[in-house]
Amino acid sequence: MPSFASFAARLGGNFVPFLAWVGELRHGRALRSDLIAGVTVALVLVPQSMAYAQLAGLPVHHGLYAAFLPPMIAALFGSSRQLATGPVAVVSLMTAAALAPLVADHPELWLAYAALLALMVGVFQLVLGLLRLGILVDFLSHPVIIGFTNAGALIIATSQLGKLFGVDVASADQHYETVLRTLDAALLHAHLPTLGMAALAFVLMFGIRALLPRAPAILIAVIFTTVLSYTIEFEAMGGAVVGAIPVGLPAVVVPSLDLHALSLLLTAAVTIGLIGFMEAMSIAKAMAARTRQRLDANQELVGQGLSNIVAGMFAAYPVSGSFSRSAVNLNAGAVTGFASIVTGLVVAVTLLWLTPLLYHLPQATLAAVIIMAVINLIKIKPVIHAWKAEPADGVVAVVTFALTLAWAPHLDYGIVSGVGLSLGLYVFRTMRPRFAVLSRHIDGTLRDIKIHHLPTSPKIAVVRFDGSLYFANAGYFETKILSVVADNPELEFIIVDGEGINQLDATGEEVLHHLSERLRDQGIVLMVARMKKQFMDTIRRTGLIDVIGNELFFPRITMAIEFAWDQLGERYDRTNCPLNPQAVAK
Repeated sequence: MPSFASFAARLGGNFVPFLAWVGELRHGRALRSDLIAGVTVALVLVPQSMAYAQLAGLPVHHGLYAAFLPPMIAALFGSSRQLATGPVAVVSLMTAAALAPLVADHPELWLAYAALLALMVGVFQLVLGLLRLGILVDFLSHPVIIGFTNAGALIIATSQLGKLFGVDVASADQHYETVLRTLDAALLHAHLPTLGMAALAFVLMFGIRALLPRAPAILIAVIFTTVLSYTIEFEAMGGAVVGAIPVGLPAVVVPSLDLHALSLLLTAAVTIGLIGFMEAMSIAKAMAARTRQRLDANQELVGQGLSNIVAGMFAAYPVSGSFSRSAVNLNAGAVTGFASIVTGLVVAVTLLWLTPLLYHLPQATLAAVIIMAVINLIKIKPVIHAWKAEPADGVVAVVTFALTLAWAPHLDYGIVSGVGLSLGLYVFRTMRPRFAVLSRHIDGTLRDIKIHHLPTSPKIAVVRFDGSLYFANAGYFETKILSVVADNPELEFIIVDGEGINQLDATGEEVLHHLSERLRDQGIVLMVARMKKQFMDTIRRTGLIDVIGNELFFPRITMAIEFAWDQLGERYDRTNCPLNPQAVAK
């Protein structure tokens, strides 16, 4: 009989993947490892979720709501077993950026719009997953993500300066203006006890990480500064504290589907949905490389989508996979998604019984927690690496970074600009793919005559086009072919090496059609060798194969050259010709 695990894997299919691992919990080792990992992640998640809620402009308990059910749902319906879902810095910042201009005159709508945004993000991700459109995320290129993440980390860190110095200033239209106002106020009116509390939190977190890397540095800093705040009556000294946190689990509240609000939040929902999933999937892939588990991008979209829908229905805000907590989860020994369920249950315990203990938690400590969390997001080496791999990608990363900073808090402008620039540069590069005239090298292979300074035949030309033949470069292809014809007045045969032509669109087919007729009128035969299947499928559907001639398509270049020599017969002495077919490699 088949094992429970194999049966569950087949039954679970795509929509309930947790059935594939739930049977493993019968083994004590897996259950014990998941319990330890779940509690360990919760020790990081509880203070982080409270800090990120404030980053999103929400009361701290809404961060705990986002850390309660969403991680469980994502673990049950996602494809990654170790991905830790919940509030994250970048998505929290994007939530605040999306909501701030919409509720400036009606701050009482902030909570409702945050929940509605989570619901919209979830529906968008779920639909993409069910329609198996995870490929759309590929439009967010790695350089765009690098530039945006670096800029987002700086924006997040600088947005906490007011809480570090204990000053409050009015927000300006541009983030950098708000930062300047904050620094001016800090120089004149900094609250020294608040600054001291923030410095203490930093010292504790840095020191514990250096001396005891496996200890929960954030939790220890939170507990210590909270006890100190209570002891010295930090609130009475003018310091800002978290204050009273409602006790109990969140109630189910379906956000009002206001059409006006939906239209205002649509762009932000799409942007957050794509960025959040891109972040989650990149983390999942990194962990899968270590655990050797199989990932399904569309299934992960389903998991992330359902988790955001639940977040929206339980008074939370958009969530995603977390780099830091996923690493903690994996290193703590998590085997299955049950670890995330344990994490959610620990958060539930916190909401039910422990929130009164957090009354005196200093806001400065939460600001320090946020800054510590985003420090690792600032990475220069990937930008340098992208520049080395392809200078245009380095430009995309730098421009995305600069525009995201310049347009903050309108973060979607930076993303859209980066994607547009990335696609534009891709089209620009493919407009002029490499075009080479080939001849026989001393080793018998066909090489570029310009690079290797090779002679060629006046009667036969072999050319290679290293790119798909489509609307953006079809004219360039035609111009290069005609240039070869103009440079060789005696030319009678031109052979196109089609190995690099992966696709042929309508414009490319039309150019090839007219080019063959134009060359034929000049007494030149156009032949194609080493064609891809998709290339041949297109010319068969359009009938171009009959226009050119079925006999002029060859699986090997050697066969095309031999055909040309046979057509020339004895009219041309091939003894010293570089394209002597007996010397050409296949």
